[in-house]
Amino acid sequence: MDTGVSISSASLPLDDEEVDTLTIGRRIRQLRTARGMTLDDLAGAVGRAPSQMSMIENGRREAKLTLLQAIARALECKLDQILDAEPLDARATLELSVERAMRGQTFQALGIAPFRVGRSVPDEALAAMLALQAEIERLREERSATPEEARRANVALRRLMRTQDNHFAELETVASEMLTAIDHPGGPLTQRGASDIAAHLGFSLHYVPDLPSSTRSIADAKNGRLYLSTTVAKGDPRAAVLQALSSRILGHGEPTSYDEFLRQRVETNYLTGALLMPEKHVVAALREAKERRAISIEDLRDAYSVSYETAAHRFTNLATVHLGIPVHFLKVHESGTITKAYENDDVNFPTDRLGSIEGQMCCRRWTSRVVFDEDDLFNPYYQYTDTGNGTYWCTARVEQSSEGAHSVSVGVRFDDTRWFRGRDTPNRGVSRHSVETCCRRAPADLEAQWRGQAWPNVRTPRTLLATLPTGAFPGVDTTEMYEFLQAHAPG
Repeated sequence: MDTGVSISSASLPLDDEEVDTLTIGRRIRQLRTARGMTLDDLAGAVGRAPSQMSMIENGRREAKLTLLQAIARALECKLDQILDAEPLDARATLELSVERAMRGQTFQALGIAPFRVGRSVPDEALAAMLALQAEIERLREERSATPEEARRANVALRRLMRTQDNHFAELETVASEMLTAIDHPGGPLTQRGASDIAAHLGFSLHYVPDLPSSTRSIADAKNGRLYLSTTVAKGDPRAAVLQALSSRILGHGEPTSYDEFLRQRVETNYLTGALLMPEKHVVAALREAKERRAISIEDLRDAYSVSYETAAHRFTNLATVHLGIPVHFLKVHESGTITKAYENDDVNFPTDRLGSIEGQMCCRRWTSRVVFDEDDLFNPYYQYTDTGNGTYWCTARVEQSSEGAHSVSVGVRFDDTRWFRGRDTPNRGVSRHSVETCCRRAPADLEAQWRGQAWPNVRTPRTLLATLPTGAFPGVDTTEMYEFLQAHAPG
């Protein structure tokens, strides 16, 4: 009796491999040819037309259970042999792989119509087709991270950060557990504490002069070695170690999209800050400073021996959740370009059509730009700025990097200024930075006088015309990295 049950890839998962119609068809063909039967012989034995059997063998038609049982009897084998998930012979495996590839998106996108893979096609030709298909898919994956896609991913991540007030409780828990594991006594993490975390994770530290230029560090998970540059002493050696280890602590795998890569980077930086500046200790200090109305990013920086940027980032992690203070954060290149941004205090920064702040020009009247004109490099700069969305107070500093000078600023709404040092500043500004005519477009009289009469020789940033770096880890030369690991591997 015909049960009406058919066999499909969704109904026959055996072991770890899904048995689909292509595999079943190839299994039937392999068993048939091994017994010296023609397609007509098998079709006659099961009472089906040869054309129908051909479609089953080619994986274009699903076979009902009763028909598969009849085929098994005709081939003098058990049904399990037809449904076996064990690999086919080498030739059948090649044919099957090519047919699957022809049904995939790559062949379809190229407009290549599926064709019958005959026995006359050499194995080498099939292998070459598969290699080309794999390379095309690799290139497509690399090129999928376009600048527009990167901006979309960044906007989505920033929205997530805003909804959580830039506080990730699960990462704070991970940091606390790690500090407990190394018996950290509390307070700022020392260099020895960072080394203890590395040892706890099974890594030894190795400082080398030939670290690939496209990397900050390389973790050799195979041999438990963490490689850092001998020039790391110019920065914070603790941060370099912790940033390298944070991905291991969080169990990050190789990112499969720019969105995942960006999220991993944010998590890594967050965990590094949480280890350097433990939540419980920092919150107690901030609450005490708030009571004294003396919150200061500089005091955080000095108390924990971190960079101003790290202190500013850490403050945004904790200010809203623990102090009830909405904040904004900006990092601006000396050219005026915004490179990092965060806000949950309704400040209205300029955005592109996708909603991305990064890459936009910061208003020249905003604290983050004005600070570049200050002669005093040793004291923080404070400023009140009137905007169409209210008045904001900001504190800013300029820091040097290999890519030039950057300003880092933290700001709050006028009503929250009372909790901060620097609230008595006389510095005032007026900005309509979300409006193009504020300062991104020249005044009408100047434009009328000089438009068409000026021709600057543009100092083009080296990254302006470059596409987004490709690969799972954008910008990293994997060949150079693997050669480095091979050269430094023990033994």
